[in-house]
Amino acid sequence: MINRRFATPLAGILVGSSLLLVQPAAAAPQASQVWPQASQMWPRAEKKPVAEGYGGAVSTVDLDASEVALGVLREGGNAMDAAVAAAATLGVTEPYSAGLAGGGFVVYYDARRKKIHTIDGRETAPKAMGPASLEGIPFEEAVTSGLSAGVPGSVAQWELALRRFGTLSLRQALKPAIEVASKGFKVDQTFYDQTAANAARFKDFTSTAKLYLPGGAPPPVGSTFRNPELADTYRRLGRQGGEWLYGGSLGAEVVATVKKPPVTPGSTRNVRPGLMELPDLKAYRALERPPTKVTYKGMDVYGMAPPSSGGSTVGEALNILEALPKVGEHEYLEASRLSFADRGKYVGDIPNVPLGELLSDGFAKERACLIGERALTSPAAPGNPDGTYGPCAPAPSAEAAPSAPEGPETTHLVVTDRWGNVVAYNITIESTGGNGIVVPGRGFLLNNELTDFTFGPAPGDPNLPAPGKRPRSSMAPTIVLKDGRPLLALGSPGGSTIITTVLQILVNRWDLGMSLPEALAAPRATQRNTAQTQAEQGFIDRYGAELTARGHSLVLNPEIGAATAVEFLRHGKLQAVAEPTRRGGGSALVVSGRR
Repeated sequence: MINRRFATPLAGILVGSSLLLVQPAAAAPQASQVWPQASQMWPRAEKKPVAEGYGGAVSTVDLDASEVALGVLREGGNAMDAAVAAAATLGVTEPYSAGLAGGGFVVYYDARRKKIHTIDGRETAPKAMGPASLEGIPFEEAVTSGLSAGVPGSVAQWELALRRFGTLSLRQALKPAIEVASKGFKVDQTFYDQTAANAARFKDFTSTAKLYLPGGAPPPVGSTFRNPELADTYRRLGRQGGEWLYGGSLGAEVVATVKKPPVTPGSTRNVRPGLMELPDLKAYRALERPPTKVTYKGMDVYGMAPPSSGGSTVGEALNILEALPKVGEHEYLEASRLSFADRGKYVGDIPNVPLGELLSDGFAKERACLIGERALTSPAAPGNPDGTYGPCAPAPSAEAAPSAPEGPETTHLVVTDRWGNVVAYNITIESTGGNGIVVPGRGFLLNNELTDFTFGPAPGDPNLPAPGKRPRSSMAPTIVLKDGRPLLALGSPGGSTIITTVLQILVNRWDLGMSLPEALAAPRATQRNTAQTQAEQGFIDRYGAELTARGHSLVLNPEIGAATAVEFLRHGKLQAVAEPTRRGGGSALVVSGRR
């Protein structure tokens, strides 16, 4: 493990590039003047879950990625520059959760314009995929196949984000990740455990086994893991830009891998070929979309609109809670149950999602009327967001919509800079390890995002596959403003538990009086319109008896989510917060401990 591994590539990356594209602050000194040798600057940061200070902050699940983001901020880059650089680094150090062949959602606060923007980098279904393409296929079999790979969105998202809101080129932003991939990072317990958990399927692909099972076994804890193939891929991507993937020769390699996965000779695994073609890559676009917005206790909560269900489901649940006379664990679970019922019925990458009505106060009050002293029976039926709401409508009798399984992984990062710009960014390749297939010679895993679609048959389901469609996501990067200024930014991995994790942290912080570090560390439970509520042991120990008496059925889920967040305290002070223990603990850093 080297000391400040990204000092060399960052030295000079800002030289000659404008630092005034986003914020016309005082001109930053050239990097060569402020970034001599790492040994002359500061020792490597300690991995810790909470940091307070000034001038910018970052929180990720990984110390290497947090240090990269911090280095960009210290050299004069802005929050979007740092976020993209950190995301690319997570593609090296958290390759089973993030990568250039994945996708994600960005929620961004532009401090100059005092406006929230969002960027949709969600993967898309190929043109050849139809509503019945996944029918009859066992879920686990669909995951480990070419069929599950969606058209990647991350690279297009990075380029759009930097062009619109950054000051660096993609080539500059990738340099720290290239250094990490080349020189290596220290294998921790989480990386080892995730590799070991995937070893059975990794060994069934020659390219994946070569990279992640050297000598036939996962790299041991404490060893240095290098990925020179990914370093070379990032170098060429920086030189050639996204066109290399979206229609160029890298895209052709991706398509070839999807259509003919490099199955290990003698493997008995049934690996289905995929449907992706080069024109699917050529047609891909990252998109700017209007954010979702609700007001909760005087604070404006912004999130991601469809095809993510994160913003709508968190927002609806908050509206339901605000309509109740009191908020506690029971009310949190019930609001989540009802909002998930509506999510399954109405939300997907389809025209005319009734987003305005789902997030209206009238609909929330009608749904809140269903919450009493006893737990509702799941599956609860969806409501009717038709714009005509009575004081307390009875529950409709329609059946609940099916819900597609979602992989537990993904990752989230938060960055803010000296100017007050804020990025909340969820990145994913879906399940831990994606579809398990490394593109030969390129050092990155393909995603399995298309298994986020409903497999069917499910007539009328808003999340059935279709050509060019984006599968419904639960990612919920969230930014909260108070009086028009940033107050809090947060998000989490965890499949559909992302929504409940974000919601529970907000409830902990605002309704239950916890500090932000306490709100992240507190034990979690997740109710997603299922008969049983999954909960961590600490939650069961603390609340199980009371909630069981009220009709809830709790079942153990050892770990829910792995959140990252930043809160804006008084007088310009920042508090960056990551998980203290979940997923090995995260890394929170600030630019300076002093004003």
